[in-house]
Amino acid sequence: MNLILWVDDEIDLLQPYIIYLKGKNYEVVTASNGEDAIDALADAVPDIVFLDENMPGLTGLETLQEIKRLHPEVPVVMITKSEEEHIMEQAIGEKIADYLIKPVNPSQILLCLKKHIHQQAIVTEQVQQNYRQEWSDISYMIDTASTIEEWQAIERTLSRWDIELENSSMRSLIDDQRTQANAAFAKWIAKNYEGWFGAENRPVMSHDVMKHTVFPLLDKGEKVLLCVIDNFRYDQWKTIQPLISEFYTISNEEQYTSILPTATQYARNAIFSGLLPLQIQEMYPQYWVEEGDEESKNQYEKELVQTLLDRYRRRESFNYWKVNESDFCERVIAQLKGVQTPLNIVVFNFIDMLSHSRTESKMMRELANDESAYRSLTLSWFKHSPTYDLLRRASELGFTLVLTTDHGTTRVKNAVQIIADKNTNTNIRYKVGKALNCSSKNVMSIEQPKRIGLPCPNVSSSYAFCTGSDFFAYPNQFNYYAQYYRNTFQHGGISLEEMIIPLVTLVPKAR
Repeated sequence: MNLILWVDDEIDLLQPYIIYLKGKNYEVVTASNGEDAIDALADAVPDIVFLDENMPGLTGLETLQEIKRLHPEVPVVMITKSEEEHIMEQAIGEKIADYLIKPVNPSQILLCLKKHIHQQAIVTEQVQQNYRQEWSDISYMIDTASTIEEWQAIERTLSRWDIELENSSMRSLIDDQRTQANAAFAKWIAKNYEGWFGAENRPVMSHDVMKHTVFPLLDKGEKVLLCVIDNFRYDQWKTIQPLISEFYTISNEEQYTSILPTATQYARNAIFSGLLPLQIQEMYPQYWVEEGDEESKNQYEKELVQTLLDRYRRRESFNYWKVNESDFCERVIAQLKGVQTPLNIVVFNFIDMLSHSRTESKMMRELANDESAYRSLTLSWFKHSPTYDLLRRASELGFTLVLTTDHGTTRVKNAVQIIADKNTNTNIRYKVGKALNCSSKNVMSIEQPKRIGLPCPNVSSSYAFCTGSDFFAYPNQFNYYAQYYRNTFQHGGISLEEMIIPLVTLVPKAR
């Protein structure tokens, strides 16, 4: 039974309301002045307080301050005869939950109770009911999907329900549907992926991003800020969208398809060069870093952007920043004011670093133990980091924002054995090497990598990609690595989360 504290110097006149509320199964404690109300709080903490604004002695606003000092979590609804603006503003400043003007009627009181006590339960029940009704439709979408647009719609739908059901008892149902979707998506990719290369009618992929989205904006004379957030999933975009919407308006929200492997070395180099990895290796060998090389796999991004502009005979100058630390981001913010360069590129590696640190740190595993917590950490990072300030400043300065990523990430759960030689790469979602041997039926193998635009370290090299939530582990110390990597967020393989990723164009609200 929920407890209401009702404070009013004319409390005797409110007996019909109190009888009505008791009939609705509420317990009501009354007080006729502020001092008695404070004393009542010592006996029990109410679920909500109805507080008269105009009382002798301790005023309503003074009582409100004391209630908030003692129990800041308790919602307080101010009830008053006055409609004076300064009283309303002061009450709102003291963080009241609601404001009612006398005379009030029972339905108003009941609505307040449902809004401030029962809202979460009502919303949760309605969300769960809506998902039950839509469950079969989603399953049908998964079973019949035959185009990339349909798979994009599935990822949007699943992400929406991932977010809405994240604290629900039905969490396992949406997890099962995502597993079903990823299994079907992997089969569809295995059947269709190779056919995209050389085809005119194919999805927008990593090496198309600049031509598809950025160049048309430059052609219209826009001053563009291309923001690439490494390891950024579609559900993470939807999580931070409300914050960005404070100063940007979405002009076009798309999803594009990351190339395989869904790893930074391949996908991000493809974005900036406008080329497939094999083409980069053949045309600009000085800018391609092999899997086994110790140096950074993305140290030539700026040079690759220049090669893209040169090939298309574009004369735009550009700025390029890679942000790994907050201090450097603040320096970028300071530089933006004087920037007249049409093309400006900034790469943020925080989420990628978060993913890696979560794998290596027990504390980080606890902080981001599932997708909901991972989204929450992303939101917290964005809200409190200079990245938020940078994008807000970019809006003030009139930059059109293109927000995207090179690939997403997925939480891996099931280790599968693979046998490979000692020169095989270390990524646990994909392998490239000689004589790869894996018995799992859920692995997609590419025996002729050149057909999908991938380089071959050796003549006999092949690629193997994990699908769904699988990850590779070698027979040697298999159980140790299976336990170590289980429930970590990884990339490089085939899943909706890794491959179907956001590509969003936004215009400043200041315009």
